[in-house]
Amino acid sequence: MKTALITGISKGIGKALAQRYLQEGWNVLGTSTTGAVDFADKNLKVFKLDLSSPESIKACAKAIASSGLKIDVLHNNAGVLLDDEETRLIVDKLRLTLEVNLIGTIDFCERIIPIINKDGHIVNTSSQAGSLTREDDDSATHFPHHYPAYKISKTALNMYTRTLSGRLMREGTGIIVSSVHPGWVRTAIGGDEAPVSPEEAAEDLFKLATSRPETGQFWFKGNKYPW
Repeated sequence: MKTALITGISKGIGKALAQRYLQEGWNVLGTSTTGAVDFADKNLKVFKLDLSSPESIKACAKAIASSGLKIDVLHNNAGVLLDDEETRLIVDKLRLTLEVNLIGTIDFCERIIPIINKDGHIVNTSSQAGSLTREDDDSATHFPHHYPAYKISKTALNMYTRTLSGRLMREGTGIIVSSVHPGWVRTAIGGDEAPVSPEEAAEDLFKLATSRPETGQFWFKGNKYPW
């Protein structure tokens, strides 16, 4: 039985993604900030993880490793949007955003890599907001100068995808690394007006994660997205 590790499964895309894997008979190791979620399955195990806390990251990664399961797909899905209405960069919000969306995510990922199976897949949930050359798409109604801290974090996460994919390829691990723009999704971050449901986004993510795409690329609905 294959195993997926998904951060942030208590709601939104993460919850829909966990349920999608469970429907396919996978083991799912999920995380939430409380260590609890509002659904259950015999193949689901939930761990407490606060990506803003180095101690929590270390403890969670150790607990997952102690489970004895090897990971086939890692979804670095958890993230925050703290400056939704801001057009000016607020340094305190930038620090907090980077701690979760970038530094904490990288710290957790690096600790999990040793237990990822050869030919596994690491999928980083990014955003069109992190693209430096993006064309207008379904998220065009978002104002171009809003949420600068969030945009910076996702652009930096994309660079992590690039650097990590090159490293793992040189090491001969066979592990693919992908960034994915899930679309403008109806979540706490995307808002109620977003046109894409969490289930629709999860389906696209599942299809990409369980395939063997070119490593080190940025994807949207199965197509390469501009960096």
